Amino acid sequence: MNTFKSSMLIIIFTIGCLFASCTKDKTSKELSVSDQNFNSDWLFLKDTVDNGQNVFLDDSSWRKLNLPHDWAIEGPFKKGSDLRTGGLPVYGEAWYRKHFTVDKKYSSKQISIEFDGAMNNAKVWLNGTYIGERPYGYIGFEFDLTPHIKFGEDNVIAVQLSPEDLAARWYPGAGIYRNVRLKINSLVHIPQWGTYITTPEVTDEQATVSIKTTIKNANMSSSDIVLETILKDEKGTVVGSNSSSVVIQKSAEKDITQTIKIAKPKTWDIKTPVLYTASSNVLIDGNIVDSYDSEFGVRTIDFDANKGFILNGKQVELNGVCMHHDQGALGTAINYRAKERQMQIMQSMGVNALRTSHNPPSPELLQVCDRLGIVVIVEAFDEWKMGKVPNGYNKYFDQWHEKDLRDMIQRDRNHPSVIMWSIGNEILEQSKEDGWKLTKHLNDICHDEDNTRPTTIGFNYYPAPFVNKLAYQVDIVGMNYWPLSYTEIKEQNPNMILYGSETSSQTSSRGVYHFPIEAAVQKETNHVSSYDGVVGPPWAYLPDAEFDAQEKNPFSLGEFIWTGFDYIGEPTPYAGKDNSTNGRWTLDWPSRSSYFAPVDLCGFPKDRYFLYQSQWTTEPMVHVLPHWNWEGKEGDVIPVYAYTNCDEVELIVNGKSLGKKVKGVDTTKVPAEFHDFEKGMYTSKYRLSWDVPYQPGSIKVIGYKNGKAVAEKEIKTAESPAKIHLIADRTEIKADGNDLSFITVKIEDVSGNLCPIAANDVNFEVTGEGTLAAVDNGDQTAITSFQANHRKAFNGLCLLVVKSKNDAGEIKITASSEGLKSETIIVKTK
Repeated sequence: MNTFKSSMLIIIFTIGCLFASCTKDKTSKELSVSDQNFNSDWLFLKDTVDNGQNVFLDDSSWRKLNLPHDWAIEGPFKKGSDLRTGGLPVYGEAWYRKHFTVDKKYSSKQISIEFDGAMNNAKVWLNGTYIGERPYGYIGFEFDLTPHIKFGEDNVIAVQLSPEDLAARWYPGAGIYRNVRLKINSLVHIPQWGTYITTPEVTDEQATVSIKTTIKNANMSSSDIVLETILKDEKGTVVGSNSSSVVIQKSAEKDITQTIKIAKPKTWDIKTPVLYTASSNVLIDGNIVDSYDSEFGVRTIDFDANKGFILNGKQVELNGVCMHHDQGALGTAINYRAKERQMQIMQSMGVNALRTSHNPPSPELLQVCDRLGIVVIVEAFDEWKMGKVPNGYNKYFDQWHEKDLRDMIQRDRNHPSVIMWSIGNEILEQSKEDGWKLTKHLNDICHDEDNTRPTTIGFNYYPAPFVNKLAYQVDIVGMNYWPLSYTEIKEQNPNMILYGSETSSQTSSRGVYHFPIEAAVQKETNHVSSYDGVVGPPWAYLPDAEFDAQEKNPFSLGEFIWTGFDYIGEPTPYAGKDNSTNGRWTLDWPSRSSYFAPVDLCGFPKDRYFLYQSQWTTEPMVHVLPHWNWEGKEGDVIPVYAYTNCDEVELIVNGKSLGKKVKGVDTTKVPAEFHDFEKGMYTSKYRLSWDVPYQPGSIKVIGYKNGKAVAEKEIKTAESPAKIHLIADRTEIKADGNDLSFITVKIEDVSGNLCPIAANDVNFEVTGEGTLAAVDNGDQTAITSFQANHRKAFNGLCLLVVKSKNDAGEIKITASSEGLKSETIIVKTK
């Protein structure tokens, strides 16, 4: 396929603050009822329970909690457990129960429950009656409760989860970890994911909007309805509308297609992610019986074999990251602010694209990307029929793959941020001669559900997917870890659209530096040097090699690095295994989190963050490493690196200039070994370096453009730790019981310099209208509970996360440590 074009107007269904499939407005007659937040007051027990669905079961001693909930993040870390999944209790049986009442006035309504995701093997009962199940923990689902609801009486919904051991290659979390809603619908309504909107024509002057809306009639007689759709801009001004009168037969669904014109539309773009609002109202006898309030964006996408990715007519290089779904110390229990912060940190590095590795994301993540202007590859599966772990998705593939894939696309196809559907990651069928057949089957499902976006796969067994023809069954070919083969692939397939779907896999630990710089793991440390010589799995390579490959192959769409954030589990190069190995990873305890990312589990940048920033951003920046506290190494040569997007950099050591070096001219040799590159020294034009005899004092770098100093950074030798400094990312948050403030905790000397090797244990006291949500420090080996009220600093830093309560006021946070000056700050809740 040479070119893939589409033009879409996008909607995202939102439910209040829950970001769900629709929002319903009450009328005076309450014909249309808002979807109910169903997250509060659940009962939980992590145990095997006989007949846990029994209405008369005594659950009075069960733990009371609110959803979303991830039981595994509560720990404990346990030696001998699977480090691949974080050394945490991610498997076993657990039950959730909730008692609730539905008012008798809704007895003529249709009642359903919607889960955005439950990890995993979910089974649901209402009042003792089995309702349904969904094995795949990453997909949302909805069940009709109407036949079994007792209106005006106590109802009991029970959910059994039974995630298995050896079922995941990373930390999956466990529990009802995404949002839940109770939906009270009229018998005539728009069902789950029932709107699909495209724009067949978009110009500066006008967008033609084609809206296909599904109307369900659950009555036993036909219904005469009016579908009214109103479009509004970001200021609330009506920009277009349409109304259609139709008859829906009894117990049937009908698709209604409407066309609306928007004059002079504002397009959704990476730099200007403009969103409109659509209200779709279903009326009977002039009364609104159902309504959606939906956000949408107008944009065009084009993928070309030679020009790459084109958004709204402009070529865009994809500076992408792959991301697993955990939120660090908060686990997988979805929180909008946690996702927003992660993606804002990625944007500050220069990221404009995300691959949801390796599963359907939460609705919240896509809404964040819609709002921030980050394009997304939504990925469906990590495995098909051939499993990578004994109890993986392969066990359910035959029965569930088509429904899971169709549901994913129907749920997400209206997001402006979504630009591709990935049907698999490193699937083992690459090595099979008939693997192309299953590839085609999945590709055809995607095109059937949405013909406006291309399909893709991340292939890693080069050249197997080409020999076995899988690569020719998808629209766009993603290559995992083959930067030196892009040219060869293109020469053999000139019309192929190609990109780096997973790149680098470089590993490092924030603030850790090993001497000499070498491509080897220092096992005794359980850490990896931030000098970023190649240390990682066998397929890993320097970010520099991918930068160079992208420059030499401008036809590529771009790259998606592995990964944007460190994540829990898969602590490569530790634990003694690789990604295709079955069984528990138990070696090298206590390494329990990944080392892959340029940002640690807390969200604190490693040095590699600045290497990417130097390639992916234009605002003048310069970075220098390592830290300058090397007591006992006086006179020893310390390699000093600088990363910049400026023309040249000057290094000043203790006030003396060591001269300027020019980016792209002066180079740095870095130890490396990877596909098609024999072990040796890789010459990087993306790093500047000096060998500096160490003396305490300071190192300073100045970046120049056109001969003018435009950026600088200085690191000073810190004295002994003296005080704690707290920095809240936001000092005012919502009083909604969900909003978060992330507080950076710095150990400083008397002059305010960061103490780069400090490991002081910091105690936290949180009072007022908030609670302690989590603590962390980015150390991949730390096994203190994420919910403890204290944390050791790791190389001078740790993190405190506080969550608001439901009342406005103040949260008082005090941090203290023996021998250090404490600090108190206030975060307001409104």
